[in-house]
Amino acid sequence: MPLEILEPGLSTSVQDRGRSGYYRYGIPQGGSMDQYSASIANRIVGNEPDDAVLECTYLGPRFTVSQSCLIAVTGAPVEVKVNGTTTPQWAPIPLADGDEVSFGVIQAGAKFFIAVSGGIDVPVALGSRSTYPIGSLGGFHGRTLAAGDSIPIGTPTGERSPLDAVAEGDLPVFTKEVEVRILLGLHDHLLTEEGRHNLLETDWTLTPVADRMGLRYSGAGIPWIKREQPFGAGHDPSNIVDAGYPVGSIQVPGGKQPIILHRDAVSGGGYAMVATVISADMDLLARSAPGTTTRFVAVTMDEALVARQDRARRLARIWS
Repeated sequence: MPLEILEPGLSTSVQDRGRSGYYRYGIPQGGSMDQYSASIANRIVGNEPDDAVLECTYLGPRFTVSQSCLIAVTGAPVEVKVNGTTTPQWAPIPLADGDEVSFGVIQAGAKFFIAVSGGIDVPVALGSRSTYPIGSLGGFHGRTLAAGDSIPIGTPTGERSPLDAVAEGDLPVFTKEVEVRILLGLHDHLLTEEGRHNLLETDWTLTPVADRMGLRYSGAGIPWIKREQPFGAGHDPSNIVDAGYPVGSIQVPGGKQPIILHRDAVSGGGYAMVATVISADMDLLARSAPGTTTRFVAVTMDEALVARQDRARRLARIWS
């Protein structure tokens, strides 16, 4: 059973939990930007956690189905319409042969997700169905969707019952002000006192320069200590001899606008990393729309590990 794409939306792609083990070769982990919302979409329709979904950015697709199925739409709040009639998010939506699904204007956030019972059944590439457009890898022919595409859907196993409703306390919140927890390092010691103060004690605003590779913020600036650069580094104090980048690392080229690397980011380069967003807050970043006011909060490694465990327990409860 394919989904027939009538209109693709702004940037709709196939994503799953991502591909592990290839970052050291320059291939990013990829996967859904908001893993939590994508996971719950799969749970609602009775899929497995590894099944692929559609990730939609700002403007959703318009499509029809050729046989009965269940879908679920999670993530950023958006009007969901079946044959022109509004239907709720975060709940199973039964479709019949020929039904048309479309979307209104997104009301907050940036990404929403569509799960279909049986999962998006594109070929697995390096252990994942996720789309990496820059490398033309995975997904549907390695690219975002286009009008006229027929997206294959798998056969539901029937081993897991759909989830009728998601508890209010388990729904993510989409706000215009967020606190993002970070671990300082590796190179925060190269910041001036003013730079360190600005990073942690002032507000930052997400700019429209934000995609699957990274998110750029505007604010007071983060000055670097002027120093003699080591051999092999660039001339700017924000340059280092090339190093590997952790997912979520924060760079400040020229001491001006911080950039947070996200799921499709490059794996290394010559910019110093002042901090790294903890894994439990990467979904929070993905829910931020341009204009979101952001405060970076330094935490310890122990606190980061507790946050990761709390997130894992929350998902495990939903999937139980």
